[in-house]
Amino acid sequence: MENKEKIILGIDPGTRITGYGVLKVNGSYQTALDFGCIRPPFKWALSKRYFVIFESIEKLIKKFKPDAMAIETQFVKKNISIAIKLGMARGSAIIAAEKNNVPIYEYAPKKAKLAVVGVGSASKRQVQKMIKMLLNLDKEPTPEDAADALSLAICHAHAINFLEKTGF
Repeated sequence: MENKEKIILGIDPGTRITGYGVLKVNGSYQTALDFGCIRPPFKWALSKRYFVIFESIEKLIKKFKPDAMAIETQFVKKNISIAIKLGMARGSAIIAAEKNNVPIYEYAPKKAKLAVVGVGSASKRQVQKMIKMLLNLDKEPTPEDAADALSLAICHAHAINFLEKTGF
């Protein structure tokens, strides 16, 4: 099967910081096109912050025209209020992708860390170091949320590469 170049948008959602990473993939070759974070003003109402996340992701989609969006699944230990807020941030990203016909793939944080570091319990610092090495970056991606977003994109790249090679 012939490898076709693909663009993957990785999203690590949050109400304070939403990390993003744009990855160009051609077979097993991966290049970071862009990465960073969306930081809605903290003093703004949550509804306005969700809208900033939506609009910012939509701008990234229009600019890079991704073939897929890889987003982190929700992870919350105990605080239901945080879970709801994080879910709304995820929803803002998901709606931006849906509105623009970008297929959405969800990955657990442990799966993304496993894809990049080889250990599902890797620290955020280990993820940053491995992302720098794997994507041949000049420096480690900051903040951590941008590195996490790139790890989600890499995780999805591994999944599609596996599917192409195995024919599933």
